[in-house]
Amino acid sequence: MPHAKKGGRAADIYAARAFRDFGDGFAAVLLPAYLAAIGLGPLEIGVVATAALLGSALLTLGIGFLAARADRRILLMAASGLMIATGLAYTQSSTYAPILLVAFLGTINPSSGSVSIFVPLEHAVLSRLVADADRTKAFARYSLLGALAAAVGALAATSPDFLVTIGMSRLAALKAMFVLYAILGVVGGLIYARIPADPKTSRQDRPAPALGPSRVIVYKLAALFSIDAFAGGFAVQSLVALWLFSKFGLSLSTAGVFFFWSGVLSAVSFPIAAWLSGRIGLVNTMVFTHIPSSVCLILAAVVPSRDAALAFLLIRAALSQMDVPTRSSYVMAVVTPPERPAAASVTSVPRSLAAAASPAIAGALFAAGLEAWPLVICGTLKILYDLALLWAFRHIKPPEER
Repeated sequence: MPHAKKGGRAADIYAARAFRDFGDGFAAVLLPAYLAAIGLGPLEIGVVATAALLGSALLTLGIGFLAARADRRILLMAASGLMIATGLAYTQSSTYAPILLVAFLGTINPSSGSVSIFVPLEHAVLSRLVADADRTKAFARYSLLGALAAAVGALAATSPDFLVTIGMSRLAALKAMFVLYAILGVVGGLIYARIPADPKTSRQDRPAPALGPSRVIVYKLAALFSIDAFAGGFAVQSLVALWLFSKFGLSLSTAGVFFFWSGVLSAVSFPIAAWLSGRIGLVNTMVFTHIPSSVCLILAAVVPSRDAALAFLLIRAALSQMDVPTRSSYVMAVVTPPERPAAASVTSVPRSLAAAASPAIAGALFAAGLEAWPLVICGTLKILYDLALLWAFRHIKPPEER
């Protein structure tokens, strides 16, 4: 019976992640289109992406440390409330200053990835429900369902074009999608309400520091992840969509279909990553799948053909996210159980803080006509990050590899 209960709770986490990532999937594609529709230029769009990532980083840091002492179910429901408010606020914002404020305080993720205040809470809950031997598979399943939902969400980004054909204005059609985003927040909150409250612990049982014996390892990982995140900020999904709109004149519908297949390929890679990590290890899986994906990104940036660029981006999609479940599993494996919420937060936050600077830089490069440079910079920095990660952590093994 306890096993059935745990499985059910894990299924709730998977379901909530799927609904949330469905919303992120279409929001990441539609956000630059909406911002352009209200008159913002490439530089301003980049600054909005920076504000969104910076705000997400600060919220994630705070909630990660709060999770060590508060009921994670309540925190997840509160985060869902913020998701609802974000979607509704975008429908009421049509000028630059309010958009910046909503982006900073809200939950819309311009990278359509697992960077949000939900992440440290879900990671901590999920990691204590599974044994070490099953942990990577659980995170792969968690990432797989999220990526498939995000892919379907990207396909849903074609909806405004359909709504326009039946008489709705383009701006109203785009705003309707933000209402849908808010509704998904309601669904997520109801699912989180089904999760049992955290078990009661005495004051003596509660860990005094959020991070203890694993502090050095966590800070070193956070420093390296910040390099990866800063690089990734040059090519968040919203900016890649903007690049495709600008360089190749892709329609919203074509971009939605492309990002759907991109998301499907990313999703398929997650169980492969879990299988591969069981044979070559978590760190090796992160590094030796990431480097080829970065090479493909650089090639996509420089080839003149649209079809060749899209092909390289699809190959990249099939490889670039294989480090997601393995990275999450590795962080949870090399720290003690009481440190897991804070470790998830501390290693996630640099992925937002460092990434927050680069979209604005990418926007400036776009505005200057140097549209390929953000992708080239992203790929080059990511290769350097992978080599540094391999060197620093090749000898620090999770329990199942010892």
